[in-house]
Amino acid sequence: MFRYLGFVLGLLCSLVSISAALADDAKLRIGVLRLSSSAPVFIALDKGYFRDAGLDVELKFFDAAQPIAVATATGDVDVGVTAFTAGLYNLAGKGALKIISGMSRDRPGYPLIGYFASNKAYDAGLKTPKDIAGKRVAMTQVGSSFHYSVGLLAEKYGFKLSDVKIVPLQSMSNMAAAIKGETVDAALMPVSVARKLMEEGAVKHLGWVGDETPWQVSGVFAGPKTLANAALVGKLLTSLQRAEREYHDVVLSTVKDGNAAIDEKTRPLLEIIGKYTNLPVEQVVGNCAYIDPDGKLDVKNIDSQIKWLQGQGFADQGYDAAAIIAKEFVKPD
Repeated sequence: MFRYLGFVLGLLCSLVSISAALADDAKLRIGVLRLSSSAPVFIALDKGYFRDAGLDVELKFFDAAQPIAVATATGDVDVGVTAFTAGLYNLAGKGALKIISGMSRDRPGYPLIGYFASNKAYDAGLKTPKDIAGKRVAMTQVGSSFHYSVGLLAEKYGFKLSDVKIVPLQSMSNMAAAIKGETVDAALMPVSVARKLMEEGAVKHLGWVGDETPWQVSGVFAGPKTLANAALVGKLLTSLQRAEREYHDVVLSTVKDGNAAIDEKTRPLLEIIGKYTNLPVEQVVGNCAYIDPDGKLDVKNIDSQIKWLQGQGFADQGYDAAAIIAKEFVKPD
């Protein structure tokens, strides 16, 4: 009898341990910025799409892209969703993380990253994006997505990247303060960060990167521990793509002249985005970045980014896009 009870208790303990392990496996910490360019993450969390897939998701917010890549590599978060940077690519080149999906793109007609001038610099002649040559330009880090955008602009208009005086300020809040305080001439900022400055008249808007030089700005990536759990990653991507499709079909389909419509269909999603980006719906409508409805990744552009960053000395040599993309998960475009 006692032997039987011991067997039952042992079995119950084993089942509890297995259940706890499965629960732990279903927990995901996602590093993200409070930007509408990560709208599907917010939609999937708020509407329960992660929960429906059996995932317990916690968001951890950052103020710049590179720290998210570092946190993903060190295991402080399980998954990162942010812009591609030289630092991210270098970590991926060392095997510390891999890209598993696409996210936002700079694309004509969908405001995402803009060129902005201080009022003083604007009055002195900084009127268009190509006038950035020779100016002090704020960005988060050397080799950031903003730096790459300036590089594309230099190639388009034939000026040297070295002619631009890059001022790395580590965070977007620092960038906003610097251009408002006129300690820099210009800055590249996401529209959701710059919108308040624009409305206050603290900066002048010069144009959108998507209209000048379209490219794949951000994606989803994970470290080796998370990647080893293929079922978990599959659930994550299925949940995100459910939200991406809804965001595309409901919100992006209404965008005209850079603004989404506010109606009974779009408002619930716009309110979710506003909730996580700390913006009113009236501002969110002008911040709707383009995201592929199937989460596809522009692999060819990723390879171009890496080659450019390597050519500038911002990224290590010895790897390409194929080496840092998890082919079993990525849907190439």
